[in-house]
Amino acid sequence: MGLTAVIFLLVLASRHQPTAGVGHDPLLVVDDYEDGGIRLKCLSERLFSEAQLLWTDSRGDNITGTPLSADTGTAGVSSSIVLKAGSGNSMSCRILDKQLKTSTESSVAIADAFFPSTSPWLAAFVVILLLSIFLVLAAIYKIRKNARKQIEQDIDELKRKLDEQKRRFEKENEDAEKRIENVRNELKFRKARSNAVNITLDQTCKHPNLCISDDKRRVKSSDKKETALKAMVVATEGFPDKKHYWEVEVGNQSQWELGVVSENVRDVIMNNMGISPPVNGLFSLQYSQGKYILTGREDVSDCKQCSVVGVLLDVESSELSFYSVEEMSPLGSVVLEFTGKLYPFFSPDSSGKWLGVRPVKPQTYDPLPQGEKEINE
Repeated sequence: MGLTAVIFLLVLASRHQPTAGVGHDPLLVVDDYEDGGIRLKCLSERLFSEAQLLWTDSRGDNITGTPLSADTGTAGVSSSIVLKAGSGNSMSCRILDKQLKTSTESSVAIADAFFPSTSPWLAAFVVILLLSIFLVLAAIYKIRKNARKQIEQDIDELKRKLDEQKRRFEKENEDAEKRIENVRNELKFRKARSNAVNITLDQTCKHPNLCISDDKRRVKSSDKKETALKAMVVATEGFPDKKHYWEVEVGNQSQWELGVVSENVRDVIMNNMGISPPVNGLFSLQYSQGKYILTGREDVSDCKQCSVVGVLLDVESSELSFYSVEEMSPLGSVVLEFTGKLYPFFSPDSSGKWLGVRPVKPQTYDPLPQGEKEINE
């Protein structure tokens, strides 16, 4: 490959002695860039029987080139050398014919601009390039680190918001379930109240220590001493079927018991008014020491003390239910096992305060919200 720029050549050909034979002066050829310099070739078409090729620089010093590459008896001679910058930029090629005592010489001078060199800005450019790459990598690392940190913060914030949403949803769901339950309880209470009946107390079926009012609707203890026997009074009305509801004002008595007894238990109480009634055939709700206790069961409700208790006897379903009239909510229920009729009974405490049946008056209610109507439906 030749040089890409025009090289100024100063070729000096001199003949120190007359030349014998056929041929020309040595031909200097600029071959190519090589090893940081320029390779020069020296060629001669002169036929020498014995020849010697010498390279000399600008200071006249001999330089060894490549060995002779041709037969000195039948062909011309050739040699090459690499000229590097700083070596004088000029080179001479001399061919000596020892037999004919002749010599030929050609010289070349090459300007410094044609030698390959490194730009003084190249090192600065490389440094700047490496620094730029480092800065870009550092920026990318910083951005990724910040992005990762920001993502973690966003994830934490999202988790916090989701937890808040979850707690709010759970609270709203719990409140909604409570409202639904309250609506259902109120609806049951209203339906129970629609089965109201009149109840009167039977003077002939009561404990001797109990006193009944003239209207036969209230009862109290005439003996303020506590007794181990259960002092009760049974109602005149007995119910063999259907649903029946009544309400009892218990006031702030510390203990009381309400419910129904079977016809057999009623007969035992009527014939033996001074003894404790049998347990079988008695179904009740008892309030004592701040707790509500149903027949055959432990404490079943932590409701606050109420002053009016509603009682629903559902003979068809064999169930006795109790309600807090003020709260319009259930207190509990008892499964019934009996034969014959069931009679309401009442048992006050020994404080001498009245416990009585109150008339159930028709009540008007505010219309339910649309959502609660849909729940009831």
